[in-house]
Amino acid sequence: MKLLDGKLASQAIKEELRLLVAQRVAEGKKVPHLAAILIGNNGASATYVSAKVKACEETGFKSTLIKFEESITEHTLLKKIEELNTDPDIDGILVQLPLPAHIAEEKIITAIDPEKDVDGFHPINLGKMVQGQASYIPATPYGIMLLLAHYQLDITGKHAVVIGRSNIVGRPMSILLSGNTQPGNCTVTLCHSKTKDLARHCQEADIIVAALGKAEFLKAEMVKQDAIVIDVGITRVNDASKKSGFRLLGDVAFEAVAKKCEWITPVPGGVGPMTIAALLKNTFHACVKRD
Repeated sequence: MKLLDGKLASQAIKEELRLLVAQRVAEGKKVPHLAAILIGNNGASATYVSAKVKACEETGFKSTLIKFEESITEHTLLKKIEELNTDPDIDGILVQLPLPAHIAEEKIITAIDPEKDVDGFHPINLGKMVQGQASYIPATPYGIMLLLAHYQLDITGKHAVVIGRSNIVGRPMSILLSGNTQPGNCTVTLCHSKTKDLARHCQEADIIVAALGKAEFLKAEMVKQDAIVIDVGITRVNDASKKSGFRLLGDVAFEAVAKKCEWITPVPGGVGPMTIAALLKNTFHACVKRD
């Protein structure tokens, strides 16, 4: 078993970006600027946004963190997004999900200028990705592809099973894995909650991407020998023995599954850091496009 270490791979990407930003500064060009909107007091969301802001600092990006109370109206949030859309200094905009129940997620996502949609959720960017056109790719699937590329894994012709069909991870992941790219060129099966005999599909897979949000769902008996397993899930479980009061579990029963894998991502330290690295790459490209 070998670890697909997201911390290591993301650090390499951030260092590459740091040098590119330093070069832009030396040439008198604009520094990438990411604006992040955080709503409410969700602990996990606050942690994720904090990590994104820290990554900006490490790579020489500018960042602006905008916080709102959970009671914010949809109108006020849309007004702030429009303000950021028209701000020439802002290159990328992200609104941390999930949103409060009274705010329509789809409406917020589509309000972001597609040219500043560095999370890659806007229908225009998703549509371009499906057609193989240049676009901002959703950060988590993009991060996974960057991770596979960092470790130079040749997945051409392999059978990949993606568990989960969200527009944020599952669907775009299936498209990227099947694309005529390197890494890519997989034969992909997209599974979900209504899939019959899910275990059998997984047992036949060379690659499994688990992105359904259920702690330790993927068991060792569902994985064939020498598979590649990518764990997207992250669930907080109460644990009084931890200083934080909780521990993090992925969608994969790591200890048992890892014994059967050729490669596997840890949780934490696998996909999470790569999602942030992909977000930074999208933001950098958004900045360069506006030169």
